[in-house]
Amino acid sequence: MQKNDVARIYDTVLSIPGMNEKVKVNLLVTRKNLLLLNKVIERGLNSKDADDKTVNILDIIGGESLKELKEVAVDLLDKAGLTEMNEKLRSF
Repeated sequence: MQKNDVARIYDTVLSIPGMNEKVKVNLLVTRKNLLLLNKVIERGLNSKDADDKTVNILDIIGGESLKELKEVAVDLLDKAGLTEMNEKLRSF
């Protein structure tokens, strides 16, 4: 598939009615995995896709969704009491 075709598919899926509805998710994960999940989210949001043939879904979604993803990552750390540890790890 061409890059623009894949982008249109992603755009279509993200536009399905109900996709903007809030859902409550009950997660039971270890603090270790929560810290790793935070890093995966941060890395994904900060990565720049160098391959012109690959569609990066983050290029398609709006700034509000990116902001919400960043807030989710921060909220996960906060609820697990890992915010301070994460800041100290970043300083290394």
